[in-house]
Amino acid sequence: MGLLVPVLLGTVRANRQGIKAARFIIGHLQRRGHQPVLVDPMERPLPLLDRMFKEFPPGTAPQVMQDLADLYRRADGFVIVSGEYNQSIPPALKNLLDHFLEEYFWRPSTIVSYSAGRFAGVRAAIALRPVLAELGMPSLPTVLTIPEIGKTLAEDGTPTQPWLDKAASRQLDEFEWYATALAAKRAGGTPY
Repeated sequence: MGLLVPVLLGTVRANRQGIKAARFIIGHLQRRGHQPVLVDPMERPLPLLDRMFKEFPPGTAPQVMQDLADLYRRADGFVIVSGEYNQSIPPALKNLLDHFLEEYFWRPSTIVSYSAGRFAGVRAAIALRPVLAELGMPSLPTVLTIPEIGKTLAEDGTPTQPWLDKAASRQLDEFEWYATALAAKRAGGTPY
């Protein structure tokens, strides 16, 4: 059956490039037999954070939050796709992440970062690590960094550089190991 993997996309900008990175990693997950689910804030708009999902009385959260909470509780791990905005993560991604907490617990996350330039979003990836750890889905060591995304990926997510498929395979080998190990531990119970 494979792993259920929400792919959280962090941008809502016009002419956004991150959708290409999301399509690329989704293709890799599908070829490995997994079930990736794109979580696109353009298609699943959340309000600016006023109350977290857990702060709503049962059955009263907006439907988009309920749907995401249900998806996240079934997830085996998360792929976070982030551009770099002013040396940090996009506000849409932070807003998407902050609406939930317990739904992420005991699941690994892995980061795909990108930028228009050569730094490939690494500063956003660095900024994401403590956020993801605090949310209970610590990020794994390997980060897939995509520089010059406008040239590196076609609109459909097809890479124009041969190294990118190899880098994605390495990242997903690691992600599968952690996701499988943590799923087995969750099945036996968690500390709380």
